[in-house]
Amino acid sequence: MTATPFTGDITPLVSRVRLGTLLGLALLIAWDHSGLDLWMAHWFGSSSGFPLEDHWFWRGTLHDDIRWLPWVVELALLAAVARPFGALRRLAAERRVQLALTTLVSLLVISTLKLHSLTSCPWELREFGGTVAYVSHWAWGVRDGGSGGCFPAGHASAGFAFIGGFFAFRHALPRTARRWLAGALLAGLVLGLAQQVRGAHYMSHTLWTAWLCWASAALVDNIVSQVLSQRPSPAQARVPALATLKP
Repeated sequence: MTATPFTGDITPLVSRVRLGTLLGLALLIAWDHSGLDLWMAHWFGSSSGFPLEDHWFWRGTLHDDIRWLPWVVELALLAAVARPFGALRRLAAERRVQLALTTLVSLLVISTLKLHSLTSCPWELREFGGTVAYVSHWAWGVRDGGSGGCFPAGHASAGFAFIGGFFAFRHALPRTARRWLAGALLAGLVLGLAQQVRGAHYMSHTLWTAWLCWASAALVDNIVSQVLSQRPSPAQARVPALATLKP
């Protein structure tokens, strides 16, 4: 099956993505200042802790059993650059590279931020039976007395990191792109909520992971699209060659 190249104008697409990205950031900042994080945490936890923290479904099925799955899928995407399968056959090689690269970048961005985060998880808070005082993740450099490393939501990135598929597919296969986006968002949200039920994250941690993965994917897509737009189309490439022919 022949890969479908993209030769259209990317300006309207880029403008809509930028607007959506900025709007999402504004809504996310509003959420951070709303106090809804602690309010939602109290849905699942109390002064005695989070009763579902070690539940077989929330911890076993939706956490322990699938924590390596995103890396397995990433390896498959890397292999598909050379040997595409399924809908990936209809992507140009550059877009397959974009998909694999974007997913890897998203996973590394979230992992790196978590590594340097001073924010502790809800299950460490005093009001949930722990010893830590609540400190917003906006209080940069301020330690809360806990173990930290809880922001943003790493487990949710197992779904959200694949948002990049939307950008890779949308130029040639818009319907596939929308389905891919819906799947990535649903997977990330389910995995993020599973961690919230356990007391491992606040809702904002999941939302930030979604936004960071989206922004990373949008940035990579913008760069790739700009590079591809500078290439002459097959018809344009033939014109100079024809012009050199003499009667």
